[in-house]
Amino acid sequence: MESTIYSTEGLKNLFVSVLDTLTPKEQEVIIRRVGLNGQKETLQNIWDSFSITRERVRQIEDTWIKKIGRVIKTTDLIMIQNTAKEVLDLHGWLLTKDKLLNALVRELNLPKNVDWNIISIVLQSDYEIKKAKPKLWVKTYFYLPQISPKKINLVHKEMTKILKKKKDVVDVHILFELTKIALRDKYEDLTLPFIDSIVDIHEDLVKWEEVLVGLEKWKILNPKTLKDKAVYVLKKEKLPMHFVDISNKITEYLWDVVKTNTVHNELIRNEDFVLVWRGIYVLKEWGFKPGTVIDVIVEIMKKAGKPMTTDEITTKVLKVRNVKKTTIYMNLQNKDYVQRVWRNFYELKK
Repeated sequence: MESTIYSTEGLKNLFVSVLDTLTPKEQEVIIRRVGLNGQKETLQNIWDSFSITRERVRQIEDTWIKKIGRVIKTTDLIMIQNTAKEVLDLHGWLLTKDKLLNALVRELNLPKNVDWNIISIVLQSDYEIKKAKPKLWVKTYFYLPQISPKKINLVHKEMTKILKKKKDVVDVHILFELTKIALRDKYEDLTLPFIDSIVDIHEDLVKWEEVLVGLEKWKILNPKTLKDKAVYVLKKEKLPMHFVDISNKITEYLWDVVKTNTVHNELIRNEDFVLVWRGIYVLKEWGFKPGTVIDVIVEIMKKAGKPMTTDEITTKVLKVRNVKKTTIYMNLQNKDYVQRVWRNFYELKK
């Protein structure tokens, strides 16, 4: 879509012409609130200078917004409102202020230094576009009448509940399906774009690698210690890694130059990591057990409580250890721990 508002100055002049429909006091309030004279002022400043209550300043704001909303419909500024509603519709009917304004700049070919305060006021003057009230841990956002703050809050609460139960990052598609199932009796119209926007507006939710969602307080999403950074890399790569590779990936992903020996020492001393082969580590939470191969074999056979074949033992060991099959077979010959009861069957030595 081509824009007929060609410059920042053109947009400002068009907006000022709309303000001519207001009373002098209303004009002054909006000019100072938007910052058309160079500096955006707070309600407190305007309240003090006019010697009127803060609530009265808000009332004046509400009055002129309704007034200019009707006038804007007859100007090129309506393009901003119409395009905003199209963008909001594509994103589940809500979007953070920053993302919406950036989308408008892109879609309407507006200058990058356009006055965002003017754009924001133009949006608020549309009866169909709502601006959310300020709330702790929630970014400023705009939304359409198809949804309500109550629905947004309920969906956010359910998503947080799911993440706390999982105790790990969740793919946004899976989170969407779980939320949809949990709230199917209340809301049948939940969409993936809506869920995605819910994540964006709430600061206690964080996207990881653009597809995974977790809680902001989790260290995996904001790694600071060396241990957290190693966990971050292993979870991202999802496979056993040599400590040298872990060190290199920490530098690549997190822009933190670390010494290989320091990383190795951290992996050795921390119980959250398991050495599965020469210099190769995994996360303990993946089901890998610390100890030598014979230690793993003994634990497996204890749980079985009966003789096991070589193949059965090998399969279970390989699930928690990255070793050669010949290494497993050699450990089965350790007569201090294991004894063969008949051909190809082994049990713990009594």
